[in-house]
Amino acid sequence: MSETLEARLLAAHAAHDQSALIRLYSEAAHSAQNNTARGFYLTHAYVFALESGDARAERLRAELKAMGRD
Repeated sequence: MSETLEARLLAAHAAHDQSALIRLYSEAAHSAQNNTARGFYLTHAYVFALESGDARAERLRAELKAMGRD
């Protein structure tokens, strides 16, 4: 994960910005170097999406399921 992405994630956490957290964890997942990291970030994005009732939860769940992480 780049320092810039990490800084944006930390700022989103500090601001309790659920929408940004979903977007940023998804971004981190799609730039991850391996499936372990990808699954970790996708899981975080999915949890934030579920907690906030965000429509992106369905897509995130599908991605996790395709990885065998459902």
